[in-house]
Amino acid sequence: MISVVDDLPVYYESFGEGRPIVFLPGWGNANGEGRDVHEPVFAAGHPGWRRIYIDPPGTGQTPSRPWITNQDGMLDVIAQVIDGVVGNESFALAGTSAGGLHARGIVHRDPSRILGLLLRVPGVIVDRTQRTLPVDDPAIWDAGYLSALQLKQDLYYDVAEAIADPEFLSGIQSEVTKYALSVEPRARLDAPTLIVTGRQDTMTGYADAWPLLADYPRATYAVLDRAGHDLPVDDHGLYQALVGDWLTRMEKHPGA
Repeated sequence: MISVVDDLPVYYESFGEGRPIVFLPGWGNANGEGRDVHEPVFAAGHPGWRRIYIDPPGTGQTPSRPWITNQDGMLDVIAQVIDGVVGNESFALAGTSAGGLHARGIVHRDPSRILGLLLRVPGVIVDRTQRTLPVDDPAIWDAGYLSALQLKQDLYYDVAEAIADPEFLSGIQSEVTKYALSVEPRARLDAPTLIVTGRQDTMTGYADAWPLLADYPRATYAVLDRAGHDLPVDDHGLYQALVGDWLTRMEKHPGA
């Protein structure tokens, strides 16, 4: 499906009916990985949710535009797409990696509209030299994990890279002032929240997400062992159980 922002056709996929929940992928990735990770949770239960998976500008089936020059521009487009797709309804948000930054930016704009927030391996510190990262230990990864990781690379990341606009994306990502939002996206959100990080995530780490709990008093925070920035890889059960619990908490939350 397509939502047009100015002259930009933004592609998204939508499944089911009910309260909207918007999924935002990591930088340069398309919507397919998030769809295939999360849809089994809904298939196992939790009816009444409309799941919306967006391809941000320059990724998947959404082209880039020269008038998008920084992260604020990316966020403006994503926010307009959400408004166009869900209308005046309240909605939940799920963001992976840089998508977590986008999700927090949308919460910052109007927390009152947000039913709940899921942050998977969120990017919190934009400047990579300032991140708190674990030391890589290759001994942790067994043959089964490495095989599953390669399959994920083949199915999602290589496909996304092949159709993305690398010049457009790197033009924003290469400069901290462009890759960061101009306003720190802090905002108190009293709705159910889930933050899932990887103990072995050497990309965004896990420690920098801990201070986010001050903004989210209804948050569950999880650090998964045998999990890097690509989580989940060879074992989806624990992650999907956490997502299921998050959905249950939203369904029980006053005003849901």
